[in-house]
Amino acid sequence: MKVKSLGYIGIESNKMDEWQSYCTNVLGLMEMEAPDNELRFRMDDLHWRIAVSRGDKEDLIYAGFDTRDSDRLNALVEQLATLGFKASEDAALATSRGVSCLYKVADPDGLQVELFYGATEIAEIPFISPAGVSGFLTGDQGLGHIVLYTGDIEEKRRFYMQGLGFKLSDTILMGGEVMLTFLHCNPRHHTVALVPAPVPKRMNHFMVQANTLDDVGHANDRAQRLGAPITVSLGCHTNDRMVSFYSRSPSDFEVEFGFGARVVDDKWSVGHHTGPSIWGHKAVTQDQ
Repeated sequence: MKVKSLGYIGIESNKMDEWQSYCTNVLGLMEMEAPDNELRFRMDDLHWRIAVSRGDKEDLIYAGFDTRDSDRLNALVEQLATLGFKASEDAALATSRGVSCLYKVADPDGLQVELFYGATEIAEIPFISPAGVSGFLTGDQGLGHIVLYTGDIEEKRRFYMQGLGFKLSDTILMGGEVMLTFLHCNPRHHTVALVPAPVPKRMNHFMVQANTLDDVGHANDRAQRLGAPITVSLGCHTNDRMVSFYSRSPSDFEVEFGFGARVVDDKWSVGHHTGPSIWGHKAVTQDQ
């Protein structure tokens, strides 16, 4: 049994004005009505996909995974329990998130993982990007992907692979020393990737995938014009073939904005790479 997709993410930050500007003006997300001390942003027919709550962490604080229906949700809760991860139902939180049913469980590094079904859809109100983005690739592939730091890569893999049903897409050896793990749960090449580094932040970066290459180019221009520091230049990855660039978010982790990733299908074979990019993706220093 496996989760269907990454449904939403929640970030905690005291830089609310900066996040509001970054998400709308740089990423091109649509701001939605939200509870007090929270921002919510839309990118498709779902009511929201990314939330920013006021607080001091400047990091990812929860990730919601769509289980499709109650049978799969219950099966996943039982699957996690056999591995020693106890999930508990939270009806009040489900109401707050706008979903039909929600269970929460902590992953090995303490990240709150929320398993749910029945997210609120508002297809009758068209998504309109305030920055003119033509649209984002979501649907069965979910929000995009998250890349997480971990102090215990084996336990983290056990939680996401045995517990949530993710499958290995491939690995990348970075600098001959650090092995990155890329995991899929649907046709998206990876929904979760793991970095074995015990650092204070949980989030390395999250990714949103636009519908056209021009969307990426325009976003790259907006980031430079609006002062959102570009940290990694335009390039193409070795494993998912995504054409993308990275900018620094208000909370200091990165956000990847991309297009054109290949998908996992029944013929997929697990691969290994010795570098992250075919071309481009050069680190950009602060003074550039």
